[in-house]
Amino acid sequence: MLQISGLNVYYGESHILRDVDLSVAAGKMVCLIGRNGVGKTTLLKTLMGLLSPRSGAISFLDQGIVSKSPDKRARMGIGYVPQGRDIIPRLTVEENLLLGLEARKSRPKKAEISDEIFELFPVLKTMLSRMGGDLSGGQQQQLAIARALMGQPQLLVLDEPTEGIQPSIILEIEAAVKRIIATKGISVLLVEQHLHFVRQADWYYAMQKGGIVASGSTDELSNEVIQRFLAV
Repeated sequence: MLQISGLNVYYGESHILRDVDLSVAAGKMVCLIGRNGVGKTTLLKTLMGLLSPRSGAISFLDQGIVSKSPDKRARMGIGYVPQGRDIIPRLTVEENLLLGLEARKSRPKKAEISDEIFELFPVLKTMLSRMGGDLSGGQQQQLAIARALMGQPQLLVLDEPTEGIQPSIILEIEAAVKRIIATKGISVLLVEQHLHFVRQADWYYAMQKGGIVASGSTDELSNEVIQRFLAV
């Protein structure tokens, strides 16, 4: 579904991503791990068209997308939840959710929120009239993921969705992500440092100094790898 090959990205003359190769198969969850500052968020921003690579290729559904704008990538079926969530604080929960419709290939005749969204995140149904900025961090994260799902993506890209969130909400988010993979066949590319969530993935890639230095099945994710790439 997603294939990244030989990707090199610079900030000015600083070489940030170095010959990155990464792939995500249909209906699978892939986790990208690594300490802060190694290039994980840069990779996701490049995937979404927010940064331009100096060289390399990105293919989604067998179509090259390096030249495509972020909005076109979204309409092709890539949903993105950035680090920090980026919900709009002065819009209500309902208004934030309906914004997600902008990412669909074609707008529905009637703007409405699917019951499936509330099955995944029941708390949002009780908060539709509340301002996004009044929600807790965990509730905002659920809103951000739900908004991305409103666009009916085939690939969901999540940048550290558990950062600063209480453990009970983390488990709810994990369960929701696993459910959408199982029921919708959506693929997930996840940047995460919470070990329990990392182990929910099918495959991992470890980054160091802008390059992929290890990869494999999460069933084989050893304590040595965890200490090298996740432990502070």
